[in-house]
Amino acid sequence: MIHLLKLCVGADSVADLTAWQASQAHRWPAGRAIHVTRMWPKREAEILAGGSLYWVIRGVILARQRILALEPADEGDGIARCALHLEAEVHRTEPVPRAPFQGWRYLDPAAAPRDLAPAGATEDRLPPGLAAALAEMGVR
Repeated sequence: MIHLLKLCVGADSVADLTAWQASQAHRWPAGRAIHVTRMWPKREAEILAGGSLYWVIRGVILARQRILALEPADEGDGIARCALHLEAEVHRTEPVPRAPFQGWRYLDPAAAPRDLAPAGATEDRLPPGLAAALAEMGVR
């Protein structure tokens, strides 16, 4: 199994991500969120064996969604794209700082942050910058 790591452009928090996905839910199959990306992962079988998409928000990995399927996406411009079908539920993770990058990256399961306990997922979280600074110091 392998995960994907992606910047969550335009979101300042996990709440922003979940609000945007809720606003788009009418466009997607029930229980799913869809994120379209330019490149098709070569390690598709490993991703579909239980992988998740980990979201980097303001320089910190803060959440993940399980990847359910990969499908070709056609946006009418002749460019082949990949639609990542995600579980609609967003799981908050321990904050882990991540330097900026373009596109997506593979994320080894051993390097993936742990999910926060469900009770902690609804509590107010630290601002991403503070969470990143604490994570860099080894405070979790």
